[in-house]
Amino acid sequence: MAADSQREPSGRAFVSRLRRSADGRPHFVICGADSLVYTVAEELSNAGHRIRLTVIVPTTLRGDVPDLANLRGVRVIRADRLDEHTFRSAGLAGAAALGLVMPDDVVNLHAALCAQSVEPDLRLVIRMFNSGLGYGVRRLFADCAVLSDAAMAAPAFVAASLGEVTPTHLRLAGRTLYVARRGEVSPDKLVCALTAADGAGRVDVLPADPAPGARQPTDLVLAEASGRPTGQVVDAQRRIQARRRRRPARAMGRALRAALSRKLGIAVMATLAVTVAAGAVLVHADRIHGFWHSIYVTLLTVVGSSDVEIQRNGVAQAAQLVLTIAGLALLPLITAAVVEGMVNARLELHSGKVATQYQDHIVVVGLGSVGTRVLRQLVDLGLDVVAIDRRADARGAKAARQLGVPFIVGDAALEETLRAASIATSKALVVVSTDDVTNLQAALNARVVSPDLRVVLRLFDDDFAQRVETAFNINISRSVSRLAAPTFAAAMLEREVLATIPVDRHALLVAEVQVHAGAPLDGVPLSRADRPLSVRVIGLTSAGSEWVDWAPDHRRVLATGDRILIVARRAGLRALVEQASPPAGLAGAAEEPA
Repeated sequence: MAADSQREPSGRAFVSRLRRSADGRPHFVICGADSLVYTVAEELSNAGHRIRLTVIVPTTLRGDVPDLANLRGVRVIRADRLDEHTFRSAGLAGAAALGLVMPDDVVNLHAALCAQSVEPDLRLVIRMFNSGLGYGVRRLFADCAVLSDAAMAAPAFVAASLGEVTPTHLRLAGRTLYVARRGEVSPDKLVCALTAADGAGRVDVLPADPAPGARQPTDLVLAEASGRPTGQVVDAQRRIQARRRRRPARAMGRALRAALSRKLGIAVMATLAVTVAAGAVLVHADRIHGFWHSIYVTLLTVVGSSDVEIQRNGVAQAAQLVLTIAGLALLPLITAAVVEGMVNARLELHSGKVATQYQDHIVVVGLGSVGTRVLRQLVDLGLDVVAIDRRADARGAKAARQLGVPFIVGDAALEETLRAASIATSKALVVVSTDDVTNLQAALNARVVSPDLRVVLRLFDDDFAQRVETAFNINISRSVSRLAAPTFAAAMLEREVLATIPVDRHALLVAEVQVHAGAPLDGVPLSRADRPLSVRVIGLTSAGSEWVDWAPDHRRVLATGDRILIVARRAGLRALVEQASPPAGLAGAAEEPA
């Protein structure tokens, strides 16, 4: 499922309804400062619509932003402040839509308020990292879409880590939904049917739900992924403890290796070997009989408590001397081993390094906005995850603790950090930090430890990502801006589409349609919006609320401001949007008081 990562415009119907400028073309304005502004502009310019496009960027751009002059027919304005003066200079008055994709939530919000002063009747598409702030911002403006590039890119990273060509899931309103066969899903997790085969080679798309008691077809469905509610570590710890009970010697050896450095361990073992050998020689030379007496004489000699005996034979005296010198070395070494073990234990406890060995898990490097969403979706899908970030207070650190995910604080570019995450026994590595150098180095070091490891790499420059994928044999290298740009562009061209679900040769659209005053759907039951083979209702949000009812009563009467969450075919979505919009005459009357 290419959730939020494929452009799916609902035709030219919406563009034809947009307000046009003097030359007869709708005017779109984009403001940004990183690679996302270029990819959104590129998507709009290549969308096939006859539009006028203006891009506002700072005077100094990051080095990974391609040259905007490469885009034909795009007007570029450079300004370091997004205020009313800048927007008036860009011709925002009379524009159809404004895309604010600056990498700062406050800057985007301030720019949106300034833009409303210049053009009140404006479609706003705003990039927001903070989802809580995004919900509040959406209420401030009458026609506004709040999008997160992290939310759009995360499903693609998750799909790549699982070896899928395209995502088979998406996250909506705090839930992860995925495509599966009906027989693999429990009835309480079923959202809606996507396809159904009639046995004669015909496949129905978005079929009606089967009657109660009828044979359940082996079709594709959209289901909720709930993960493991008690946290994934509980089960993992039980498996580790079971292995320890079966193999106590191996578990003890692993604990010693974790507590001692290699050099100190070798020194301790060598000194112990010399002590045992010298003790055996001394016992044999003095003809000491009995196990206890042998241990008694050896230990007293080691700690330096034996007397000087001139009458002893030369072999016994040499053994006594070696034991005494070994004892002088052994006691400090044992003290150093105990201290190092305690210090290492404290450091691992403080940094969150895992003391156990994990298998068949996925390692996620970087718990920023993208990494946190990847982490949540992997856990929702019931997968074991180990997280790494160089900061203990990373954005996703709290989420990792809440989900019971082992969290290692360290530099993923270092091989020892990757080994601490059991990279050799993992099934995939997802590197999504904000540092390209760290990401690439972590990927290459992981390949040294595990040459066949599936690696998914985030890079900011899309061209660089493609070249790295080919040159270094990285499974997947992805640019977040390239993954997110199609949805930002679609949100400016159209208002409803949230995601797309490729099923066979069809592209189903996940959309949210708002009911307007005086529309044919205003005041009728919800069942009127659900049309098998065309539109299936999967949720409902009441006017003035952000909570989604995932099992709405179809007898519920729709009211102005209600938002219907649907899975639809292209024509079905277009028809439903018309049913949710007031007739042309009423639309003008309704907009006049506002």
